[in-house]
Amino acid sequence: MTDLPARFLAGLGPNGAFGLAVSGGGDSMAMLHLAVAAGIRPAIVTVDHGLRAESAAEAALVARVAADCGLTHDTLLWQGWDQRGNLQDAARKARRRMIGAWAVSRGISSVALGHTQDDVAETFLMRLARGAGVDGLTAMSRHWSEGGITWTRPLLDIPRADLRDWLTRRGLTWIEDPSNAMPRYDRVKMRQAQPVLDQLGLRTARLADVAAHLADARLALDALADHWAPLALTEQAGSVMISADLWQAPVETQRRLIQRIILWIAPAAYGPRGPQVTEVLRRLVLGQAATLAGLRFMSGPTGMRALRESKAAAPRCAATKLWDGRWHISGDLPADAELGALGAAGLAHCPDWRETGLPRAVLLVSPAVWLADRLIAAPFAGFGTKDFAAEPLQPLVTVNTDALSH
Repeated sequence: MTDLPARFLAGLGPNGAFGLAVSGGGDSMAMLHLAVAAGIRPAIVTVDHGLRAESAAEAALVARVAADCGLTHDTLLWQGWDQRGNLQDAARKARRRMIGAWAVSRGISSVALGHTQDDVAETFLMRLARGAGVDGLTAMSRHWSEGGITWTRPLLDIPRADLRDWLTRRGLTWIEDPSNAMPRYDRVKMRQAQPVLDQLGLRTARLADVAAHLADARLALDALADHWAPLALTEQAGSVMISADLWQAPVETQRRLIQRIILWIAPAAYGPRGPQVTEVLRRLVLGQAATLAGLRFMSGPTGMRALRESKAAAPRCAATKLWDGRWHISGDLPADAELGALGAAGLAHCPDWRETGLPRAVLLVSPAVWLADRLIAAPFAGFGTKDFAAEPLQPLVTVNTDALSH
């Protein structure tokens, strides 16, 4: 077995890791001890989901181990499960959100997660069973930014069995979560199928290699989409004009650019599934209108346009905050000002809106500054533009689908 502490350090990448998310399971406990063996002293955090009677004791065990190693430890208690939807997905999202907030509050710039080579293979199989395309089948991201911090997975090249063997040789213990043996979960089903796949030559390492190859292919496809984006897409007041040049691009590029439009106008952790995007593309080629993921695709005298659906736009928020996932406002804001959609009531107070040349539908969902029921500014409708300006969080052409593989 090669030097696991050195491999762990190499996996951290250039940012290093100043926080470790440790559940008490074999993978994350190995990460904690590897960090100590490698000579770094991260802060440790555990999320207690409160879903099992043993969870508090398990978090306490991690706290004791961290203390024995001279490391700080915090336990975060999740109490947000409403008994609806996908429990594992809800827990994962809550865990990421809580850990991110913990890191920011403590000035921690990077947090490491304990996913292994086995997780890459299991995720590949799960997504393959769902009919995922190239993006879905790519390897789990090693490093990405989310919630104001950098996330890293330093163990992605290391098999789970190697980590447990390393722990066992040193007399170090870990906790086995009983849910890891419950076949009602897709990941457990894939884990239990692995011995059969091994006999067919589809070992964990081989599956992880395939996922890595697809990640390389994805980079090439994204580069081609980068080339076509400025040729086919034009941002206009938060909407996107789609030129006929788009239909000259490869079909996969068309699909990627539609995904970029969707994630730019309606930011989300994941874009819509492939068949849904394919159906939108089919309708657009025919010059037909379509709706998807809170967007409206409409045709007009200058071509196709994508814009936010009125009913899907976020409610008003404090004008100092980000509205609808992407809009921020600059200017001398009144203390109680709110940012929200202009809407029909606001547009009625903009007598010169036709001079902007923008369709009414675009202006209705454009950002506006409100003080109770009084319109303060509507930058895209020509109202209050001297004092306020609205800008999207990021330019359209830089949007990609990195979130798909987190």
